[in-house]
This record gives sequence, structure tokens and C-alpha cells, in this order.
Amino acid sequence: MNTNAIDENGFAINVQLIASPNFDTRPESEIILIVIHNISLPPNQYGGNGIIELFTNQLKPDEHPYYAEIHSQKVSAHFLIRRDGKLIQFVSCLKRAWHAGVSNWQERERCNDFSVGIELEGSDFEIFESAQYQTLESLITALSSIYPIQAVVGHSDIAPGRKTDPGPYFDWQRIATTN
Repeated sequence: MNTNAIDENGFAINVQLIASPNFDTRPESEIILIVIHNISLPPNQYGGNGIIELFTNQLKPDEHPYYAEIHSQKVSAHFLIRRDGKLIQFVSCLKRAWHAGVSNWQERERCNDFSVGIELEGSDFEIFESAQYQTLESLITALSSIYPIQAVVGHSDIAPGRKTDPGPYFDWQRIATTN
């Protein structure tokens, strides 16, 4: 899927929007960082509604043992890229999504304040699909055309020791970054 533009309200053009309540106002800060994550719910299973339910506070704790552990977390990302390349947006880029947690980039704390979070449906244990890289590249291009993006990093880069995503199977050579 080609994402050619982000509008003045921080939404990608012609993309499915599923509004997450898990966001707040950004502090006065430019969007300069893109953070890439991976997620699968249940773990290592793809295609279900678990991710959407988590980001919209509708995850049912009795549907999977792992859900019982995480169902009360209030998290989100700006975007999710499904295995088939489909792009879903949860939070306007102009708002602060809750994706990075305790984080630091170039001695700046709280990366949620100045980043856009992109989740790839996947795990640390499998390669990502070509369609995901194509959508990701298009999205990075669209974001970089409207915001002064300085770097594209993994969650593991801003929360080392705490996070491992996007994981060892993410092929950084497949995306053009501004690092």
C-alpha cells in the first residue's frame, strides 16, 4: 500500500483509521524520530484482532493466557502494518501515542514526546513480509516529507535491555533511513 501523504491533522491519506483512546497532547516538540516495533497477539500468531483490541482497550483477559497479563495496559502506536502490508492508523501523528515507554534517544528522555511509533505485525523470531517493507518505506517517506525526521530507530535502540523489537529478523537494509 502506498501512503503518499500525511494531512495537516496528522492522518495518513486513504488509510483505515481505528481510533485509540490511548494518547495525549504532545509537549511543544517537533516530530523528529520514527520508532519501529513488532507486535503479535497472541504472541507469534498473526491476523487476529488482538492488536486492535489492545490498542482500543477491548482485549478480553479470558481469550488467551497472555491477554490476562496485559489486558489492562494502556498502550497504542500511531500505525500498524499488517503482514499483508495493510496500514492501520490509531493516533494522529500530532498527538502523543503511548508506544515507547521509558526511553532515551541522543540523551533525550521520553521518546513518545517527539516520535511516531510504527508497529509491524511480527515477532523477534520470523522475517517480515515484503509487503510490510513496501508499506513501511512509503510511510517513512510520507512522514519525512512533512516532519523533520532525523532518524528511524528500533524500540531496542531507545530502550536497550528492556526491549528487543523490531528484532533480529528486521532487515534495516530494506528501508531507506535518515540515520
